[in-house]
Amino acid sequence: MDDDFFSVVKRQRACRRYLDKPVSDSLVEEVITAGTFAPSAENSQPWEFVVVRDKSLRDQIHDLAQRAWSGGGRDFSLRHLDEKILADVDDGISGGGYATAPVMIIVAGDTERCHPKAISASILPAIQNMLLAATALGLGSALTTITLGFASELQAIVALPDSVVPQAIIPLGFPARPLGPPRRESFSQHTHCDQFGNAWGQAQ
Repeated sequence: MDDDFFSVVKRQRACRRYLDKPVSDSLVEEVITAGTFAPSAENSQPWEFVVVRDKSLRDQIHDLAQRAWSGGGRDFSLRHLDEKILADVDDGISGGGYATAPVMIIVAGDTERCHPKAISASILPAIQNMLLAATALGLGSALTTITLGFASELQAIVALPDSVVPQAIIPLGFPARPLGPPRRESFSQHTHCDQFGNAWGQAQ
């Protein structure tokens, strides 16, 4: 058993504000390489990655997130997020925290290499690998999807062809402040034995 792996898994969490410190190409390459070792439907490996360093492009991408957040995203989150998490997300979007990331990685799926219905199932494992790799390397990252409501505009900003569909944006950089462990409910609260409703670990 690799204790280091489980340590990384339990430390991985969203980072929403970053230091003004460059991230080397070699670190970016390690993160993306980890993504390419994820499983995909029929080993189609439909991922495409656009590494965005240009500030004007990053600002345009962040503007899409702000539009989506103010256009209904925040109101939706108000109904289910506690105050602390809402404030953190609000800082990342409205407060411009995500925009401080020196790198944004657009993770997209090529629908010519994978059936469109299998794209998300093939891309999300790659994204998780990337988030874990970033944590292992001492980087902050986050899974952001709020801009997907403006997918066509996002495609235009980074010149994605019609067949390559954005799935997420991963801001990447060194955290502006220490990231504590994520808050998680026990797995047992959401695990069932044989049938839903039979609580895990309880005598039947």
